[in-house]
Amino acid sequence: MIQGDPLKNIRVVLTQPSHPGNIGATARAMKTMGLGALYLVNPRHFPHAEAAARASGALDVLERATVCTSLPEALRDCVLAVATSSRQRELRHDVMSAREAARAIVSDAAAYPVALVFGNETSGLSSEEAGLCNWWAYVPANPEYASLNLAAAVQIFAYELRMAAVEGTLARVAEFAPATSEQVEQLYRHFEQTMIESGFLDPANPKRLLPRLRRLLARARLESDEVNILRGFLKTVGKPLLK
Repeated sequence: MIQGDPLKNIRVVLTQPSHPGNIGATARAMKTMGLGALYLVNPRHFPHAEAAARASGALDVLERATVCTSLPEALRDCVLAVATSSRQRELRHDVMSAREAARAIVSDAAAYPVALVFGNETSGLSSEEAGLCNWWAYVPANPEYASLNLAAAVQIFAYELRMAAVEGTLARVAEFAPATSEQVEQLYRHFEQTMIESGFLDPANPKRLLPRLRRLLARARLESDEVNILRGFLKTVGKPLLK
């Protein structure tokens, strides 16, 4: 648990950004609103002179940026991850506006690390990437032209996060520690392994079982102890299957 300024517990995650200028502009957008934790997942060009130029007075944000090789790595210790997307998907998590999401994020960030995840400039977040997040959030833009530049989208969400913090959004008081993204991902893999070994899941023909399982776990917002209970159960159930 990390007590203090909720904005310091919020990380902005850019997945596979292709334009270094957008990385720099994102750093600037973050700093103007008091955010400082930038995570980059497989950036095409970083470090880069254009990123530094577009960052203007936010070079410190760029210099502290954490580069990761996968989205699970970037989300590892977060208890909440919110995907930003305007795309309509058949299998999707709870969806909310940027303002609603900001209040929820700031609430959890009063005590725990949380993440706001943005996709690639061209293709956005893949279904697999979005599936690693608990909720999806969108900017309620003009439905006839909802396309936003990456840094502009970050600026809007950053503003909403700052407003939620300034307005004193009440912290979510958790009686027990919430599970981290890494713990939930381990539980997901444990479920997958057990279902395959038991014959419940045919890996050659999984259909939509695994995406639905991801959605179930994301919506549950499990506590750390609850993950341990479920994994203990799966371990016990799996023992006869290994004999």
